[in-house]
Amino acid sequence: MSGLVLAIDGPAASGKSTTARRVADRLSFHHVNSGLLYRAITWLTLREGWDEHAADYAIDLHLEESGQGLDVSLNGVRPGAQLHSQRVSGRVSSVSKVAAVRSKILEVLREAGRRFHVVCDGRDIGTVVFPDARLKVFLVASVEERARRRLGDYQVEATAARLREEVELLRARDEADSGREIAPLRPADDAVRIDSTRLGFEEVVDRIVNLWKATSELS
Repeated sequence: MSGLVLAIDGPAASGKSTTARRVADRLSFHHVNSGLLYRAITWLTLREGWDEHAADYAIDLHLEESGQGLDVSLNGVRPGAQLHSQRVSGRVSSVSKVAAVRSKILEVLREAGRRFHVVCDGRDIGTVVFPDARLKVFLVASVEERARRRLGDYQVEATAARLREEVELLRARDEADSGREIAPLRPADDAVRIDSTRLGFEEVVDRIVNLWKATSELS
């Protein structure tokens, strides 16, 4: 089977995953959140007590079809909700910087793109993982708006002090993601940039779905 790929990239808290999931539903594609694969390997390093920089990543990592879409399977286990634990969240950034980890996940994502029709989101999907994706979207929003959304996700009151703190955290994350040596965050040359600061969620989804339909008509 030859799959079709719609790539969505963007900075932290720009709404990539929720948007990608909704677009995938609208197009009857599978949603692939690349971040879950990094979390899966992080979960394994914690379970096995590995030093992420010295670990052997000859592991069985892949995406399996299920009633809910594509599930992450790692050495025959589906970690599920464990991927979102605080321990995993606290270590995933360090694990994701390991070249062997990024190479393994690149392999898994490309295999999914060959087998399925996918909407894949991340930070290097259109530039590194799927440079030939039919459509690439770079989703952005002001750092203040992203901070408000992030606090909403955490169900935390957006006081002025808490908002300033979250803004600084996101700015630091943006700088780290954009300045890293391996696969830095940047839009692909042919990506469509969408600023969602003043757009509703469904407006963003509609724009991407319409862009996809337009590219399909041209192909």
